[in-house]
Amino acid sequence: MANRHVDGEGSQSLSDASRILIVEDDTLIADMLRDSLNENGMIAEIAPDGVAMDVRMRASNFDLVILDVMLPGESGLSLCRRLRVTTNIPILMLTAADAEIDRIVGLEIGADDYVTKPFSLRELIARVRSLLRRAALPPPKEPRQRQLRFDGWFVDPIRRQLYDPTNARVGLTTHEFDILLAFCRNPGRVLTREELLGVTHAGLAGPIERSIDVHISRLRQKIEHDVRDPVVIKTVRLGGYMFTANVEEL
Repeated sequence: MANRHVDGEGSQSLSDASRILIVEDDTLIADMLRDSLNENGMIAEIAPDGVAMDVRMRASNFDLVILDVMLPGESGLSLCRRLRVTTNIPILMLTAADAEIDRIVGLEIGADDYVTKPFSLRELIARVRSLLRRAALPPPKEPRQRQLRFDGWFVDPIRRQLYDPTNARVGLTTHEFDILLAFCRNPGRVLTREELLGVTHAGLAGPIERSIDVHISRLRQKIEHDVRDPVVIKTVRLGGYMFTANVEEL
């Protein structure tokens, strides 16, 4: 993935223009997206399905993929999962307005953002720019890897495993574990959604801000005694979230 400078307004020289691959079989939507991205200083190409996506990605380096969930042949979710195995390229998924399960699954398998159809072009362009900015950030320094304990729970950062007070292993997604680890390393401090975004995908592009709320909700279901009245992960109005448990390094 090429690293190109993208400023707050998206203005850049043609030689440094970010390259976007649009994987969308609806020609009207694909053409509209391509034209809008080009008008905003980017270089966009279209692939109508997974086969064409593979061909274009072998031929060129792209900075971001816009990926529709509903595609002929291999689905967008399958393509997302396959891309995430081999690359950290930011992935923005297009989903149907009523397909919440697709959005959740997409985020869990590695999508960085999603936009529901019908969508605002201004919103989509803003999200593309946001993902490009995050992808251009340098990776964070490797944090300490000492094991952690809170309220009887045990966190192993090296093996990326969580155990409950009965020593039973609790399954977490990649995003959920990254967020829990960030909380354990910053107990008692309010972490903004922007900060929590930064700890996913190894500091590259992270899920959109409202997706953080989805991951927090699912994490609460696994570690809170009562998800309707959470006491470990507290919501801070207009601030973000705070981890209230006492954390011990082992």
